[in-house]
Amino acid sequence: MAALTDPKLCRDYAVGSRLEWILTNGLGGYAMGTVSGSNTRRYHGLLVAATSPPTDRMVLLAAMEAHILVEGKLFGVSTNQYVGAVHPQGYTYLQSFHIDGAAVWEYRLGDHPMRRTLSLHPGKNACTLVYENLATEPMLVTLRPLVCHKFYHDNFRVTDFYPQYLVFPDDRTVLVHNDVKLSLDHPGADRTATTGWYYRFEHPREIERGLDPLDDLYCPCELRYYLDPGEKAMLVASTEEGLEPYVPQMPSLNEEPLVSRLERAVAKYLVSTPTRTTIMAGYPWFTDWGRDTMVSLPGVCLTTGKVEEARSILRSYAREMSQGLIPNRFADRGGSPEYNTVDATLWFVNSAYLTLQSAWDEAFALEVMGWIAEVYEWHMKGTHYGIAVDPEDGLLRQGVDGYQLTWMDAKVGDWVVTPRHGKPIEVNGLWVNALRVGEWLASKLGQGATPYSSAADLAEKHFEEKYWKASLGHFLDTVDPDDGSLRPNQLIAMALPFAPLKGEKAEAALAKIRTHLLTPNGLRTLGPNDPGYHGKYEGTMPERDAAYHRGTVWPWLIGPYVSAVLRVTGDKSLAAQDLRQVDAWLEHYGLEGVAEVYDGDEPQSPGGCPWQAWSVAEALRALKEIEAWHDAELGKT
Repeated sequence: MAALTDPKLCRDYAVGSRLEWILTNGLGGYAMGTVSGSNTRRYHGLLVAATSPPTDRMVLLAAMEAHILVEGKLFGVSTNQYVGAVHPQGYTYLQSFHIDGAAVWEYRLGDHPMRRTLSLHPGKNACTLVYENLATEPMLVTLRPLVCHKFYHDNFRVTDFYPQYLVFPDDRTVLVHNDVKLSLDHPGADRTATTGWYYRFEHPREIERGLDPLDDLYCPCELRYYLDPGEKAMLVASTEEGLEPYVPQMPSLNEEPLVSRLERAVAKYLVSTPTRTTIMAGYPWFTDWGRDTMVSLPGVCLTTGKVEEARSILRSYAREMSQGLIPNRFADRGGSPEYNTVDATLWFVNSAYLTLQSAWDEAFALEVMGWIAEVYEWHMKGTHYGIAVDPEDGLLRQGVDGYQLTWMDAKVGDWVVTPRHGKPIEVNGLWVNALRVGEWLASKLGQGATPYSSAADLAEKHFEEKYWKASLGHFLDTVDPDDGSLRPNQLIAMALPFAPLKGEKAEAALAKIRTHLLTPNGLRTLGPNDPGYHGKYEGTMPERDAAYHRGTVWPWLIGPYVSAVLRVTGDKSLAAQDLRQVDAWLEHYGLEGVAEVYDGDEPQSPGGCPWQAWSVAEALRALKEIEAWHDAELGKT
């Protein structure tokens, strides 16, 4: 559980407006904001609904303006940042904040304690907001819902056509816009139908990204609750009408092991909808991406015993396979899936193998064998985007102008920042691994394994001679054409179940990576001595994209790094030592989550998406792998 319990820090706006929290509903929807209570991103809101689960997210209930009258004194307990002002300044009364199943703020208004709790309804686009009088005197709580119907990537401006209609039945206020309903159920409130606009909310995190930072919000009504000591005011906001309040059990403040915290953290990314089971790549702005899903699946599903969910995810992607490729991503608002990826399908095969290793199921294994056969056929003869096996060396080549097909996929206008055309090392590590998986599964099922074993033998025969560069002391990042940049991608070719890189050369490269790329927060994407190195991930979006894979640190790479250390050196102590910062990752930026990226240079500020699935999933998987190695050694003694 994440908590901020020092009242002095709680009342520091610079601290509280930087610390973000999130709740998720299992559909792709969420609630998100800051400890201070202010919305510092255009993505923030108390109810951000996935109107076509798991995508098409819309900010509906953006915020709640709240004032409390107690013993004749009025306290504004909400916090909003406008252009040039913060008003009200509710953070100045904040005593503590914690999040674990619900977000809980504790305030002291003079001598009068009060609690605010926000929870999301599991499997529903709905939230319950509670204001509780913990004082010995009565309170008058006045709430003004601040609402909109905006696509979460967009900004919202005042308009004469919002909402399209507004109705006021007893104990309920309903707004409808573009066929999306927002129902505010407020039993026990005295409602005044006072409608109007609040203007020019400012989101400083968007200013930092060079994006439009301003929103306007609409207030449909004012709600008043007269609370005696111990009483609660409750409001349910939902895309449905008549939902009962949902208030989970109050979170515990007890410390818990890191593995338990990570297991809870990964749960927020797993989404199950009527159309598919999947993994959200990150909150707030990513949906489901093939590569991220398949890298994250072992940590999100297999380490937590959700094997059936893993099978469902794999089946949902297999149904969308095109010419031996799974989708790179599903469109956020309609449209066909995109397939511009060379490695997502190979990660898919790896995740299918690990799922079968977790729990053998012959019927599922036969499905997987069919998928692998399709992948093999298309990759051997050639598929989209120039992806095809070179018959001379058995290695997989890829690349066409204007496309970025590996995980280093930043693009600024027409500029592909890291095209990596040719034969990237991690792609071919994944290719050999996929072939060996095919060989293993075909043999286990009594089918012909020779095509897979022969193809793997040819690729492995040329792997080390193609990629090893003695003068550099590490493996090339790509070959044909050659690129000697020191990057972490070679780790993947050491870390996989059927990794082709091992032995003294792998150990030498690993030592160089440890010296130049490893940081307390993950691994740099480019060596700091490279002339193209960018040590800071900051500025406008084009500036950030230019640095994205040219020095910026990615926490998810700690997973392949730990696996490589274990497989190449067998040093559990070294592997565990390099996970020492994971506790700290969960305590800043996105609470109970791990950031997408960090700066390559100290002090290594976090950046990008505050909650990134593969960052936390790979940390958990790595910890579990170290435990498994330890248990295996104990079993030998």
